[in-house]
Amino acid sequence: MPRRTATMLASTLMLIALLCAGVLIKVPYSEMSPGPTVNTLGDHDGEPVLQISGRKTYPTTGHLNMTTVRVTSADYNMNLAEAVYGWLAHDNIVVPHDTLYPNGKTEQQSSQENAEEFSQSQESAKVAALRQLGIEVKSQVIVSTVFKGDPAEGKLHAGDVIKKVDGKPVKEMTDVSKLVTQRKPGEPVTFTVVPVKVAAAAEKAGKEPTETEDIKITTKAAENDADHAVVGIKAGTDHTFPFTIDIKLADVGGPSAGLMFALGIVDKLTPDDLTGGNFVAGTGTIEDDGKVGPIGGIEMKTVGAREKGAEYFLTPKDNCAAASRDVPDGLQLVKVDTISDAVKSLKKIRKGDTDALPKCTTS
Repeated sequence: MPRRTATMLASTLMLIALLCAGVLIKVPYSEMSPGPTVNTLGDHDGEPVLQISGRKTYPTTGHLNMTTVRVTSADYNMNLAEAVYGWLAHDNIVVPHDTLYPNGKTEQQSSQENAEEFSQSQESAKVAALRQLGIEVKSQVIVSTVFKGDPAEGKLHAGDVIKKVDGKPVKEMTDVSKLVTQRKPGEPVTFTVVPVKVAAAAEKAGKEPTETEDIKITTKAAENDADHAVVGIKAGTDHTFPFTIDIKLADVGGPSAGLMFALGIVDKLTPDDLTGGNFVAGTGTIEDDGKVGPIGGIEMKTVGAREKGAEYFLTPKDNCAAASRDVPDGLQLVKVDTISDAVKSLKKIRKGDTDALPKCTTS
């Protein structure tokens, strides 16, 4: 066999072997890519994303799009060839599997966690939007979760309203842990609560509940700190809104749509058209006080937003460095730290004063 032919044959066989190895060798990585983007001012699957009743609303124009990231499932075994392609592709990111699914988290566990975070982000978006508009939102601290096998099991119940701990008023959910930890493990602590059934009946009747119970619970040591007292509950915040706000968007998880939901609510409840007809997208978690937090997959979200036509992208301050490294052509990043920042920037976009917008930088 001529040397040239033998060399070509050997090279071909080597290439085939490498391709087979690339397909057969599994690697511990997952892939992120741009996911769907939905206009919070518009419709999705035939119905408005934001539905408000009991309060006057106003026409809106333009877009305030929430953005998402699509990820491979927890049980998907990526091969080496797919990983290499993902590393080379512009609109995909390959990350270690444990980044998306830490501690061996299953697909079901991840979906449940994302659903809970999404639900909480909707609640916080409503609170932040109404407070931005100066509309009062009543809140109370409740028992969110009672952990099985801990001292509070059978004594406190999810939905109980916590009024006091050891006689001291509870204003914020963080007050609960602060007051409990003033006790030593093994010492009793007294919760003054409105039982969930009493609270529900009072809410249905449109009255403030007056009936409370004092419940004494013996604390125990936290698993990771023998000097830290716990009773085995997770406190949460329950809000009472002056009118009804429904967010209709299925098959989306995580907390990152909070900012855009809040802005959509603000836009619908104010006579001024926030966007002026412009296409604005964005992302960011939202706290009850309007603070905007960072999210994951920012690079994929900017790509997805631009592909749909976005011209401006509201970017959490702490995501600016990552987002600025590779900005899609035609997309302007706008730095935001609070919902108030975002509203001010939208007004500048509406007026065409884009040079004054807060800019994201790589530093």
